[in-house]
Amino acid sequence: MRKLQTTELNRVSIEAFRSAEKLPIVVILDNVRSGHNVGSVFRSCDAFAISSLCLCGITASPPNREVLKTALGSTQSVEWIYYNDSRKAVEELKQKGFQIILAEHTTKSILLQNFIPSKELKYAVVFGNEVEGISSELLELADTVIEIPQFGTKHSLNISVAAGIILWHLSQRLCDASHMNL
Repeated sequence: MRKLQTTELNRVSIEAFRSAEKLPIVVILDNVRSGHNVGSVFRSCDAFAISSLCLCGITASPPNREVLKTALGSTQSVEWIYYNDSRKAVEELKQKGFQIILAEHTTKSILLQNFIPSKELKYAVVFGNEVEGISSELLELADTVIEIPQFGTKHSLNISVAAGIILWHLSQRLCDASHMNL
């Protein structure tokens, strides 16, 4: 066994990736303060062929140095847009027929493994601020609230870790990787 070299990874060009089929998922970052977290989410969106990323409120956006450093070029491959207000982003996507999923601990959260997405629907997944979580005003707009089961004492994952786990879960259920047109 040996590690693969970068040239053996069968990477597609940025242009080919941008024009390729994507999952019907938009990620919304609601006031995420860390550029490192934002850059990491860009990479997860690239890894799982997510349609686009909405950066909202105080969320750092390119060309922020920390975002660019962590994103490793995925700010060029992932379509993104900035909104001053998270609620506006969520309302626009809801009007376009997206199911709004919040990643948050609430009285009505369902465990991630119990959420089975439909291949017939489009999803907007909202991740919140590292300290405050998702803005309370967005709770009323949610179609579903999911949480990642945790067994330790903190019940708190870094937002970029949570995004990676949830996007992996959704990608596994919405696509057959061998059929993605990349």
